[in-house]
Amino acid sequence: MCGFVGIVSTRECAGDVLLALQALQHRGQDSAGVGMLAPGHFPLVKHLGLVSQGFSAEDLRLLPGRVGLGHVRYPTVGKGLIGDTQPFFYRQPGVLMAHNGNFMNVPAMHEELLGDSIHLLSRCDVEPVLCLFARELMRRRRREHSVDDALQAMRLCFEKARGAYSLVACLRLEGKETLLALRGPYGIRPAVWGSRGADFVVASESVALDLLGARRQGDVEPGEMLVLRAGEEPQRHQVWDARPAPCVFEYIYFARPDSIMNGESVYTVRRALGEYLAKAVRAKGIQADVVIPIPDTSRPAAGALAEALQLPYREGFIKNRYTGRTFIMASTSERQNALKMKLNPIRSEFAGRRVLVVDDSIVRGTTLNHTIQLIREQGATQVHLAIYSPPVMYPCYYGIDMSTREELAAARLLPDHTQGPLNKEQLRELEGRFAARLGLDSLTYLPIAGLRAAFDHPQCAACFDGVYPLPPTDQERAWIEEDRRACDQRELRF
Repeated sequence: MCGFVGIVSTRECAGDVLLALQALQHRGQDSAGVGMLAPGHFPLVKHLGLVSQGFSAEDLRLLPGRVGLGHVRYPTVGKGLIGDTQPFFYRQPGVLMAHNGNFMNVPAMHEELLGDSIHLLSRCDVEPVLCLFARELMRRRRREHSVDDALQAMRLCFEKARGAYSLVACLRLEGKETLLALRGPYGIRPAVWGSRGADFVVASESVALDLLGARRQGDVEPGEMLVLRAGEEPQRHQVWDARPAPCVFEYIYFARPDSIMNGESVYTVRRALGEYLAKAVRAKGIQADVVIPIPDTSRPAAGALAEALQLPYREGFIKNRYTGRTFIMASTSERQNALKMKLNPIRSEFAGRRVLVVDDSIVRGTTLNHTIQLIREQGATQVHLAIYSPPVMYPCYYGIDMSTREELAAARLLPDHTQGPLNKEQLRELEGRFAARLGLDSLTYLPIAGLRAAFDHPQCAACFDGVYPLPPTDQERAWIEEDRRACDQRELRF
């Protein structure tokens, strides 16, 4: 999962790109990059780490231009190396590109490019897409490309590239500085656009637009390509038929609660998930004295659950704002060390109480084990855990870093279940096994029916139900899993 922003403006805009990236920092913390379309060249600056730590006033001086792209990354293909940091640039005809998502068939694209003696410089999965797009543009004509050239090149490029994606690119078309925004036909990965006077902004989440004072105009629709130029009317082209299936895990965990995605408030969806979770808790007859969220993601759901159960809501943990999001860290040791710095409990909210703790999901289960231990040490008489998502039983091949079944805690506890969502009996069995493993008095997951009711729109919930809108081939699945295992072992091989 990553975050991007693209801006086309009537003035130099690198500073705005960097501001917007800070609003998207929660989507990736490994590295950040900014590229600009400037007169006569394409300046590009990349750094490892956070935006605020890597970029300086000197970098801004090196980034002139009125059209720019920015990107924050955490890797789901390759490692978090500076060479894999986006945006990427291709010299002919001069294109910058950045994306969010995952392309599943990188080896096939690599072989296609080698047929034209085009070699890749990184392991990042957007680089071959950029090369394919640039190649198709140059095949249409050598220079002075048109919007129609770009549209046809995108169509041809994505006959070769398979995956879940939204992307931005900038180049000169018809002699004009142009920003392109594209979203895959399933709309699995988000993209939103807005305007600020004569300027346009495209980003992974609406919070980037809010920070820049841009008015949200809507989402880049599934299968759509936007053509944006400062001071001109946007051009909207439907590249493929839409088959919308936006990722529900964005609403559960990744997106900021103040974002609007696919016309839905993330905050409102999380509260609805909490209300349906309360029904599952009540049905079990669980008795508690207080509801405490594990910050920050679970606060809206925990608040709604507490109201529905008529229980007091308390903040039991103080979060260190200067640690990263543990789920998107590269290794188990990094996640565990960060958690020790991340949460500090308030003993008085736990001591002598039956505590109902709310969290968003259980993926690997390693950080949660430490959190439960912390709560027990504070003197809680009972610890009940409620999760406002169903069990994560299946890998994600679309850009969330849980791409092997062996790393999923729920799948390890029910190894014989390999198809479809869990039924009621299977869910209870898993909850019992997990509660025993974590030392809990009870564990309650949100049933899949509650997820459907809270977010009653087309969705990709493949990590919960195993239904993939774009099923990977066996070859693609094997490559993705091999890539993640190799990178976890610090091996870099194609």
